[in-house]
Amino acid sequence: MTRMLIRNVSVLVVPEHGDCRVDQAQDIHITNDQITAITPTGVGEVGEREVIDGTGLVAVAGLVNSHTHSPMVMMRGAAEDLSIEDWFNRRIWPMEVNLTPERVRVGARLACAEMLLAGVTTFVDHYFHAEQIAAAAIESGIRADLAPTFFSSTGHSTAGQDVIGAAFDVTRELSRVHPRISASLGPHATYTVTDDDLRRTADFARDEGFRIHLHAAETDDQTQASLDRHGVTPIQVLERTGVLDAGALIAHGCGIRESDLAILERYADRTTVASCPKVYLKLAMGEVTPIKGLRSAGVRVGIGTDGAAVHNTLDVWEAIRMVALTQKQREHDAEWMTLSDTLRLATRGSAAAAGLADSIGVLEPGRQADIALVDLNGPHNQPLHDPRAALVYSVRASDVVTVLVAGQVVVRDRQLLTMDRDEVVAEARELAHTLVDLSQGGAVQHYAP
Repeated sequence: MTRMLIRNVSVLVVPEHGDCRVDQAQDIHITNDQITAITPTGVGEVGEREVIDGTGLVAVAGLVNSHTHSPMVMMRGAAEDLSIEDWFNRRIWPMEVNLTPERVRVGARLACAEMLLAGVTTFVDHYFHAEQIAAAAIESGIRADLAPTFFSSTGHSTAGQDVIGAAFDVTRELSRVHPRISASLGPHATYTVTDDDLRRTADFARDEGFRIHLHAAETDDQTQASLDRHGVTPIQVLERTGVLDAGALIAHGCGIRESDLAILERYADRTTVASCPKVYLKLAMGEVTPIKGLRSAGVRVGIGTDGAAVHNTLDVWEAIRMVALTQKQREHDAEWMTLSDTLRLATRGSAAAAGLADSIGVLEPGRQADIALVDLNGPHNQPLHDPRAALVYSVRASDVVTVLVAGQVVVRDRQLLTMDRDEVVAEARELAHTLVDLSQGGAVQHYAP
């Protein structure tokens, strides 16, 4: 049994409803991987244990990146100032011809290092060679939900191999590999995976208890194209193929129409949406995730970064800020998306998007000890009239001091303990040029909304 005490720390409290608050002078008691109690400082201290001094710091539940493609850090800055069509067709999907297990592993290690140092303790990933991402996550100490990506166009190789079935097998294997690793099924999107393959995925998900993580209604243009070609919206596709019934994490959903909300409401107990607003601004997508409508339909929403090939960072703090700002603008309402609402999305909502609503996301007894200690004493956060405002609008990734995952300290005094950061960065630098090389020709897919 291991026991730990985070002494004299301020604690962000996020209730299911109502205002969040920050309680000062608290002790967080941890046994093994769980929070066992949160008490006023000095109350209930018993036995020998490791003590972390939280004086001057704010404890928040470890952040969750609710939708990303972690190895795409290797493409950071290599596809700029492009339309969404050119971003996919001229840069990203041609680059992904160069993917190898080694390059994915190197990118995933860099991504895990970046996220942990910024207080992200869980990420929800959707990418190729997911077993390599799992290895990086296990090494780094982070928690991850991994969805091996597949397209219908590559469903059968030239050798006749069932590539989609193989992706299902990887999901099954990943779900057993480590306590911090969970897995989902990863069809890419409604426009790259056929209805038959989505039905097959939904059947497998129901039979074996997996959920489905995919892109749908990413833009309004995608939704209109689906209506023009097939007479249904992408959300209707998810319903008629059984994906919503099986349980789904929908990435982006910027093209979700008002008429789709009644459909999603029917499956609200098993549906979440991940919003990554910086991406929508950068690619001039025209809309952002309709969070107000989704919340009115009872659909939980989490916050993510998407891949660093477009977001440039895996900084969830930046994404939190962007969600608050873009939602106010979308609704033309400065009183919408309050500090408390934003923090609830970033914690409880994102935990639900990770499929871990009952075990992470808030600091409460019985929850996993996934904790980030944040220093709000920097000039950019002072004077501190409202620490909640600082957490939403001012804090930087570099303000994170100490990070625990499952009760284990993985970052201490801003230093990563589980991997050699310099070695991780050097390895990525050495290999990155081989991934962004476009001389090979071809592409893994073609984007057409």
